Amino acid sequence: MRRTTVLALAATALLLAGCGTHTSSTASRKVSPVPGNQAPVCRNQVRLTAADNGRTVCVAKGGQVRLGLTGTKDRPWKPVTVTGGALTAVNSGFVIRPGDAEAAYRAVAPGTGKLTSSRPMCAQPTAPGQMACKGIQDWTVTVTVKG
Repeated sequence: MRRTTVLALAATALLLAGCGTHTSSTASRKVSPVPGNQAPVCRNQVRLTAADNGRTVCVAKGGQVRLGLTGTKDRPWKPVTVTGGALTAVNSGFVIRPGDAEAAYRAVAPGTGKLTSSRPMCAQPTAPGQMACKGIQDWTVTVTVKG
């Protein structure tokens, strides 16, 4: 056989070996995971940051969502707001630096809540003649409560 044929056969064998079924240690049934079709994992504790913008997270009823958005004095985050009846605000217990937004919520009922905040894209001018920036950076996370 040619060297390229041998390499192709070896690569195919390795790929097929990684695509088999997986046997769970707690059950004797075979599991074949399908990416993208798995139900979201609902946790008791979720911690969110600015990097989570646009995400949807799942929290078990009775669980908590905590978030920290790090801003600056010149580009402060607005206080976080929540819509929907699934979450209720609780004391975040954190000292907030100027520009930051800290919040905490308890998952009180099955359903969906949306957390939102925003801040300026750039600092406002401090001297006459400087260019102003009117851009706004939005932050939104959807929280699904199950249980």
